[in-house]
Amino acid sequence: MFKLPLIEKGKDSASFRRGGNWDTRFVLFFFIFAVIVIFLIIVVRLFQLTIVKGDYYRRLSEENRIKKVVVEARRGTLLDRKGFVLAENTTPNLDEKGDRIRSKRTYREGEAFSHLLGYRQLADRGDLENDRCLQKLKGGDRVGKKGVEKVFECDLRGRSGQKLIELDAKGKFKKTLTVIPPQDGKTLRLAVDYDLQKKAFELLRDLPAGRQVKKGAIVALKPKTGEVLALFSSPSFQPQDFEDNNQTAMNTFLTDPDHPLFNRVTAGTYPPGSIFKLFTGSGALEDKKIDETTQFEDTGIIKAGPLTFGNWYFLEYGKTEGMVDIVKGIRRSNDIFFYYVGQRLGPERIKYWAQVFGFGKKNAFSFEQEEGLIPSPFWKAEVLKDRWYLGDTYNLSIGQGYLLVTPLQTAFATSVFANNGFLCEPKLLKDEKGNCKKLNLSKKTLELVREGMRQACAPGGTGWPLFEFKPAVACKTGTAESQDKKKGAHAWITTFAPYENPEIVVTVLVEHGGQGSDIAGPIAKELLKTYFSRSQ
Repeated sequence: MFKLPLIEKGKDSASFRRGGNWDTRFVLFFFIFAVIVIFLIIVVRLFQLTIVKGDYYRRLSEENRIKKVVVEARRGTLLDRKGFVLAENTTPNLDEKGDRIRSKRTYREGEAFSHLLGYRQLADRGDLENDRCLQKLKGGDRVGKKGVEKVFECDLRGRSGQKLIELDAKGKFKKTLTVIPPQDGKTLRLAVDYDLQKKAFELLRDLPAGRQVKKGAIVALKPKTGEVLALFSSPSFQPQDFEDNNQTAMNTFLTDPDHPLFNRVTAGTYPPGSIFKLFTGSGALEDKKIDETTQFEDTGIIKAGPLTFGNWYFLEYGKTEGMVDIVKGIRRSNDIFFYYVGQRLGPERIKYWAQVFGFGKKNAFSFEQEEGLIPSPFWKAEVLKDRWYLGDTYNLSIGQGYLLVTPLQTAFATSVFANNGFLCEPKLLKDEKGNCKKLNLSKKTLELVREGMRQACAPGGTGWPLFEFKPAVACKTGTAESQDKKKGAHAWITTFAPYENPEIVVTVLVEHGGQGSDIAGPIAKELLKTYFSRSQ
């Protein structure tokens, strides 16, 4: 009975917000989804670890439990000709990484034998790639780098062994499972004589006259077999420093201006001076350019164009020596005689005969060597772009000018006169079979040169330190001008003894030492005294 209003105000308010029940469902859904995903990841990963890579991880676990340790072989022992130990390996020690039992090498009298024996270092990439031994190098192995250690690497190396040990969970040693023993390297008996080698070291370290010498070379050998009795280069180095990886010492060797790592016996090249007259004279006798009756007058000086060439005796004392033949020429080392001999022989034939005696090329010795240089007109035109003059022939004939030889070449060339005309290859091992080649030299040539060398070490000759030495010695001295005039000449002497039945050849070079008879002569005398006093 009453009318409602057309519009009435609502009692509830409108809202567009989601209800609380929807929020709870969303969170619950997201949580369940995440749990399922994580569970699936765990299942998949567990499947991968246990099924797919199960063998791999089991093997890895086993390897972590069992460790392989390399057991280095004892490197072969080096002995001198009488059995004295020069280098040997001591009891192996586990290295700092614990994965290798190293065998340490010990060098006796290392500084005296350094250039002969050489040293070891860790094998580098080149060593690994170029290894020709049956037992191949592996990373971490040491290898011979110089001297005997390098030459006989395959014999000395041996074969490494292996040790399997079990570790606990903390990586500590538990027990030894098995050992594969190493195979030691071979023991080598060298031809070198311990007493002579050590004496050579002492003589160049301190000359008999008390003069200190830094640079020089001594070679002693048996002329009939080529066995190397002594090979010393000064200054030397301590091979133990390389074995012990003494970085300070090794850096000193590398930066020393006197180059102690440089082997002057085999790689040092020098003008031979008057020693070369032996080979100029031999070539002229063989080519019939002179004979035992040929004489030239010593006038003190001769000329070649505008240049003057004198004899040492005239230049020092103002005296001449009259008529000179081949024997007197060698005895007195007469330059005038050999100037004329060289002129008759000519540079090409001088070169030919020098090569016959082993100069200008490497021999069979396995050490690092230099060939030296025997100049010729062709060489001078090609290299120096200049013509050959008579003065060049004069210089070449007496061992000067551009001529360069090594002390090793000189010693073996001298042996030809000591062993009746054979040029032998150097031998490092005592029991090694010798290899000697008979040169095409006449008996007369050998007799004349030998007699000249005998008289050179007798009163009236140039080798005065050996005048009274017993047994009789044959020798030739040399004083070779060096390129550095301020430092003086190189002192040379080459000898063999006894004269009648030679047992030993000794060649001595002292860089910038002065007169060969004054400096090199006393050294050779002391070395020969050591050899013969012991044998007697």
